Amino acid sequence: MISCYLVYTIDPYKLEEFETYARKWIPLVNKFGGMHHGYFLPHEGANNIATAIFSFDSLTAYEKYRIDSAKDEDCQAAYQYAIDTRCIISYERSFMRPVFK
Repeated sequence: MISCYLVYTIDPYKLEEFETYARKWIPLVNKFGGMHHGYFLPHEGANNIATAIFSFDSLTAYEKYRIDSAKDEDCQAAYQYAIDTRCIISYERSFMRPVFK
């Protein structure tokens, strides 16, 4: 299993728009075989940092998701929503593997 950990710098005045964006992506990741663990929005502390975590069975499965989602109308609409609302300033993506025992 591989987990993608995303750290977003968001516009704190567009938190509602970012939450809408997040709600669009959760079912899309699941649609392509991933397991979305959720988005985490600012509450206390920094008001411009949000995170998300989702997992795929392997890096190969994640790469297939990236290819397939690039052709998917709903995914493209979600991307376009972020561009149109300018709720995301930047993001960093890291890949991690879980340790259970």
